[in-house]
Formats: sequence, structure tokens, C-alpha cells
Amino acid sequence: MRRVDFENGRMLQNIAATTLPMLVAQVLNLLYSIVDRIYIARIPVIGTAALGAVGLCFPIIIIITGFTNMFGSGGQPLFSMAIGRKDRKEAEKLQNTALWLILLTACAIIVLGEIFARPVLRVFGASDNALTYAMPYLRIYLLGTVFSMVGTGMNPFINAQGFTTTGMTTVILGAMANLLLDPLFIFVFGMGVEGAAIATVISQFLSAVYVIRFLTGKTPEFRLRLMPLRELRACGREARNISGLGTAALVMQLTNSLVLICANGMLSQLGGDLYVSIMTIVNSARQVFETPLLAIVEGTSPILSYNYGAERPQKVRKGIRYMFVMCIVYALLVWAVMMAAPQLIVRIFSSDETILEDAMPAIRIYFSTFFFMVFQYTGQTVFKSLGKKKQAIFFSLFRKAMIVAPLTYIFPLVFGMGTDGVFLAEPVSNVIGGLACFITMLLTVGVELRQMQERSRG
Repeated sequence: MRRVDFENGRMLQNIAATTLPMLVAQVLNLLYSIVDRIYIARIPVIGTAALGAVGLCFPIIIIITGFTNMFGSGGQPLFSMAIGRKDRKEAEKLQNTALWLILLTACAIIVLGEIFARPVLRVFGASDNALTYAMPYLRIYLLGTVFSMVGTGMNPFINAQGFTTTGMTTVILGAMANLLLDPLFIFVFGMGVEGAAIATVISQFLSAVYVIRFLTGKTPEFRLRLMPLRELRACGREARNISGLGTAALVMQLTNSLVLICANGMLSQLGGDLYVSIMTIVNSARQVFETPLLAIVEGTSPILSYNYGAERPQKVRKGIRYMFVMCIVYALLVWAVMMAAPQLIVRIFSSDETILEDAMPAIRIYFSTFFFMVFQYTGQTVFKSLGKKKQAIFFSLFRKAMIVAPLTYIFPLVFGMGTDGVFLAEPVSNVIGGLACFITMLLTVGVELRQMQERSRG
């Protein structure tokens, strides 16, 4: 089975070898939710209303993703650094501890979700009509939480061992199943939004089974096993380190959820259910076009972590440069398309022509500074990959919670900008938060890498 050689391979070749499968995986992983939205929007009579209602579930889904990334993205850099140091025992403990953390958290989310789903959706701004579609979808989706968290959360440990094609295959399996099952359950069986949720859960189950079978098989150098509880008690340090570093990923998702809650609430007041549906389209487009950025930075992350653990500062610097250049070129291309033809984006997600006129200016505003996101992504990834949990957590919190969330209220209510003000909060934060994160990374990590290089020479 083909494996990326982090030890001896060339930097650009390794980044390409990890990024391309990651890109395919990220794009297909996005199909889990995007395909649901596209099909739901096309349900006769109720499509637009159902799309907005399902959009109200996104903050909860984002929170689930946040906990998944907390243990997957939090464990992977530590795992890669341990491999770089040739510390086999520590690498195995980190991987096995991450599995336990995922399983325990998933079970807790299922129980809490069943108890608090309805009141939480009310807080998010769900009307009685919206709850008709949102509650059935969310309840079924929550039942698949273990599968979604195991499949997505343990996949980084496959990629960190160099098996990026296998990591991609796990996602392809689930995404293709979802693509085929969605129309079957939604239209053929006439199950509507419930059918979309059932198709997603089945697809997540298939991905999770594939991930576990691979990691427990003979191919990986570091095999996964479910430790007994007595052994887990001795892994407190690993659990704290994973959770500490992974908190940055969790905070990022929680703040994304917070912003979406704020935006949906304001848009519901200012423009009604129509503008909640527009935000669902805008958010879906952002997820689609952010995906290659995520692929580049997540593909580069294990390479940075490995070389940092092996104390190769020159390779870390080179990896950061390649990552930034690739991201900025892509982001500028996306920005140009968004500014020139927003109507094409709207029509991907909705066939309702009445939504087009209001959605196009919203997309232009929201994506007006899209390329500044590169600074945030690059800086944040470097902090996470090198185990800088304090910086990673702070900048995860800074852009969304300290800039976007307040501006979501300030622009519409103080400056009287209406719904445009809600969509403007994000681009303003891209500039301020992105530059702050990137400049801090250059000043702090740059100094450390120079000192590491001087030590190696001495």
C-alpha cells in the first residue's frame, strides 16, 4: 500500500501527496451535508422552508464536528511529533486515548441532544413551522453521532502514518453512499427530511467501520486498540494534552456555531425565514469553497508536526511557505468567481428564483475579503501543528467570538445596515483576525525556529 515518506521525501512532493487525497476527502465529506441541502431544497412545496429549518440544526452539527476535531486534530499533531521523535510507545498511547475520548463524548452528546434538542432549537430562532422539519432531522442525525465522530475523528491518525489514499477512501465510501441513498430515502420512499438524515447516518456508519477495520488491521505501523479502563487511567497526561491542543479546534467550531446562531437570529428578525434560507446558502457556499483551503492546511499539518518533532526547522519553514502560497493563489481565484458570478452559486443550492435577487448581494458582501482567510488558516495551522495550544485557542476565539459575533448586532442595530450588516461582519473579521493571527505566528514561531536551527548547528 502506497505510503508518504515523511522522513526522506521532498517537501513539496510530500505536501502534494497529502493534500490531493485530503482535498478529495474534504470535498466528498462535504457532500454529507451539502447533498442533503440540495435535495431538501428540491422537495416539492416545502423545499425552501425545509432548507431553512435544517439550517437551524447546523450549529448543533458544528458543535459535534468541533468535539470530533478536538480529539482528531488535537491528537494528530502530538501523534506526528511522537513519530518524528521515534517515541513509539507515546504515539500508540495517543492514538488509543483519542479513540476513548471520542467514544465517551459521542455517547454524552447523544443523551444531551435527545433531552435538549427542542429548547435549543427554540433558542436558535426556530419557529413552530421550522420545528416541524428540524426536529425529525436532528433526532435521527444525533443517533449517528458515534459513527460520524469515530469515522472523522480517527481518520487523521491514518493520514499521519502516511496512508493518505486510505484516509481519502474512508471518506469516499461514506460520501458516495450518501449521494446514492439521499434521493432514495427522500423522494423514492417519500421520507423527506427524515430520509436525508437516515441516509447520512448509514453513510457515516460505513465510513466508521472502514476506519476501524484499517487501523486495527495489519497494514498500519501503529495499530489501534480499545484499551481496558485500567490502562486508560494511566493515560491521563495524553488525554489532557490531546484535549488541550484540540480545544483550539473545538473553540473554532463552537464560535462558528455561535456566529451562525447570532446571524440566524438577527436575520430571522430583520428578514424572516427567507433570509435564514439565504444564510444557509451562503454558509453552504463558504463550506464548499473553504474545503480546498482545509485540504491544503490539514494536508501540510502532519508534515510540519513530524519535522518539528524531528527538530528540522528549515523544513518546517519551507512547509509554511508552500502552504501559504498554495492557499493564497486558490483564495484569490475563488474571490474573483464570487464577485463576478454569485448567481451561479445560488443556483447550485436552490432552484427557487424568488431567492436569487436577495441572495446575490449577500454573497458578494460575505465573500468580499475571502482571500484574507488564508492568513487565519495558515497561522492557526502552524500553531496547532507545533503544539502551541495557547495561541491556537486564543486566535480561534478572537476572530469569531470577539469580532464577528458583536459586529453581527452592531452593524444592523447601531449603524442601521439591516440584513447587509449581518453578512458584513464576517469579511471585516477576516481582515482584522486573519492579519493578527498571521503576524503573531511569524513573530513567535519564526524566533523559535531560528533558535532551534542554531542549537542544531551548535
